Amino acid sequence: MKAEAVRHILDSIAVMFPDAHCELNHSNPFELTIAVLLSAQCTDATVNKVTADLFQKYKTPEDYVSVPPEELEQDIRRIGLFRSKAKHIQSLCKILIEQYNSKVPSDYNELVQLPGVGRKTANVVISNAFGVPAIAVDTHVERVSKRLGLAGWNDSVLEVEKKLMKQVPKEEWTVTHHRLIFFGRYHCKAQNPACADCPLLDVCREGKKRMKKSQLSKDRDK
Repeated sequence: MKAEAVRHILDSIAVMFPDAHCELNHSNPFELTIAVLLSAQCTDATVNKVTADLFQKYKTPEDYVSVPPEELEQDIRRIGLFRSKAKHIQSLCKILIEQYNSKVPSDYNELVQLPGVGRKTANVVISNAFGVPAIAVDTHVERVSKRLGLAGWNDSVLEVEKKLMKQVPKEEWTVTHHRLIFFGRYHCKAQNPACADCPLLDVCREGKKRMKKSQLSKDRDK
């Protein structure tokens, strides 16, 4: 995609969502890491409901490893895949205690070695907790990037990430990540995107296709 088209996309979503931010409630890098780990295949809203009590009970890695696995499972049972996530959390906390003085490392390569922490989680943590420019690709970022032509339909998550990093100025990586999420979560939704009211319809191949189908349907109903 040409630089002018990319700039148009970035500027448009900036106008739409100037205050886009991480919607997972947290007060430090450790809480953010736990929250992002819990958010896999789960909405931020549900995670925030669970962590409201969780973060009152568990303040440190030591707190998480001091309880039986079954107790932690019960504390996060409203989260999908809660058993495996509880196991990952306790394993992660043991490593933080043993290797990192109970602190979350700020280095990406160290983060991705932790249980339950993949590329997306690591990128969210380094960008939001430590101010390191990064683009985390979740389901919203992937969907929107492909619809707008910033990435190919068949691109993997890693390929989407690399293409976004190449096209978006580095100093805008983190804020673009947040704005793409907001754009996908509140406007360009998976099932019912607001194509008719979208300022990016002119560059969106998916939007043009949907609008054409909508018009054909209206014509048939006449």
